[in-house]
Amino acid sequence: MSKVAWWMLAVFAFSKAVPAEEYWPVPDWAVAHATHQNAWQAVERYAFAPRDDQQRRGVRTDALLVIADGRIVYEHYAAPSTAETAHLTWSISKSVLATLLGVAHAEGRFDLQDPVARFYSPMRAHPQVRIEDLMHWASGLDWQEDYEYAPLKSSVVAMLYTRGRGDMAGYTAARPEAVSPGQRFRYSSGDSNVLAAALRGMVGDAGYAEYPWRALFEPLGIGSAVWERDAKSTLVGSSYLYMSARDLARIGLLMLREGRWHSRQLLSSEWVTFNRRPFLQATAQPGEANPGGHWWLNLPLPGSPPPWPDAPPDTYAALGHWGQAMYVLPTHRLVIVRYADDRDASFAHNELLKRVLAALNEVRP
Repeated sequence: MSKVAWWMLAVFAFSKAVPAEEYWPVPDWAVAHATHQNAWQAVERYAFAPRDDQQRRGVRTDALLVIADGRIVYEHYAAPSTAETAHLTWSISKSVLATLLGVAHAEGRFDLQDPVARFYSPMRAHPQVRIEDLMHWASGLDWQEDYEYAPLKSSVVAMLYTRGRGDMAGYTAARPEAVSPGQRFRYSSGDSNVLAAALRGMVGDAGYAEYPWRALFEPLGIGSAVWERDAKSTLVGSSYLYMSARDLARIGLLMLREGRWHSRQLLSSEWVTFNRRPFLQATAQPGEANPGGHWWLNLPLPGSPPPWPDAPPDTYAALGHWGQAMYVLPTHRLVIVRYADDRDASFAHNELLKRVLAALNEVRP
C-alpha cells in the first residue's frame, strides 16, 4: 500500500459483556467500529501535511497509530511505510530497553541501587555509579549529546559512528567524570548503552542475545523487532531498535496496564512507578518533557509549567530523534505511536496530542 488511510475511527460501541480492559492484541489488534470519519481530519492535516521534501522542511509523519481501550481507532501510513514496516525508532530504543530491564528486575537479577560495575567491569573506573543513576541519565560522566549540528565535539556521534562504534559501552565507560553520579541530569546515549552492556552481566553471556525476545518480545507477540548490536555484540540500547508501529504499541499497552500482559505481571507496578517518577535533579527546559526512569514525563518540575499543557499530567512518552514518539495517556486509556522524519522544528508534541484528544472527544460516547 502506498499512502494508506485506514480511518479506523470509533464511536466506542463496546459490548458490555467484554470490558475494555480485556481487549488485547492476540494475535493482532482489534479494530473499533469505523464511523465519524471527519473527526480525525484536523489530526491528518497536521501530521500528514504537504512538505518540502527537497529542503526537508515541515512535518513528515511516516506512521500514526492510535490505540484506545486496547483497540485501533486510527491508523495512517505514508509511503513507503506500511503496517508491516519495521521503522527505526532511534531513542525510543532507550525506553524499550528500560522495559526489558523491568523484566530482569522482576526476575530478581538486579536492584536499582546496585553499582553498575557489579555487572559491567569497565565501570570499575566509576565505582559509585548505580543502575538508578544510568536510568536517570545521571552517571556524571562527561558527555555531549550533540548531533549533526555539532559533530566534531559530539560524544554520541563518536560513539555511534567513529572511534567508539566498535565498543559503545566501553567508549562511554572510559569517559572522565564531570560531576558526582546522581547529582545532575545530562541526557546521554552512552548511559543507555552502558545499561545494555550491564544487562549482559545480569543475564549471562549465553542468554544475552536472545533475552529481549524471550523475556519481552515473544510474550507480547512482537514479531517485527530487529535490534542491532555493536562489534562487542552488545545491544545498541540507545538507538538501533527497529519495530512496526503496531508492535511498538504493544510496549505502550504493557506500560498502560501497569506491567501486566493478560494475567501475567511482566513488570512490577513499582518498576512502572519508577519509570514515571520525575528525576528532581533535572532542570526544566520550556516545552521539553522531563526525565523519569528512561521515559519522558509531562509532569512539571518545580517552578516550571507542564511540557505538554493540553495533555493530562500523567502523560508520558518514549521519544526519538527526528520525531519518533510513543505516548501513553493513562487518563484516556490511550497509546499513540508516531514514526517520522522531521528535520526541523516544525513538529510539536503538544499540538499533535491536542488534536488527537479533540478527535477522541468527538467520537467517544
